[in-house]
Amino acid sequence: MTAMLEGLVAQAEAQGAARVTLRALVEEASEVGAARALRTLGLMDERAGIDIVELRQLIQGWRDAKKSALSAAVTWVVRSAVALLLLGLAFRLGLLERGRG
Repeated sequence: MTAMLEGLVAQAEAQGAARVTLRALVEEASEVGAARALRTLGLMDERAGIDIVELRQLIQGWRDAKKSALSAAVTWVVRSAVALLLLGLAFRLGLLERGRG
């Protein structure tokens, strides 16, 4: 239980409530709340588990695609920088002018 819940249980105990009854109330309320949350999300039917697995696969695919795209972009930028560097070096050394003449 959370600290707040523990505090409320202790307060109710101090007023005469039985700890067993309080724990049963907390458990029942938790189950009802969880069921309500799942129902609100549309995850109360028999396909809910399959839907969650598919969503996880979709999210993982998205993450993989982002990682791959980022890697490709970084590779492209590095290769472009190296090509520009080599081109600048060739101009500086006069290699391109000799090739024309």
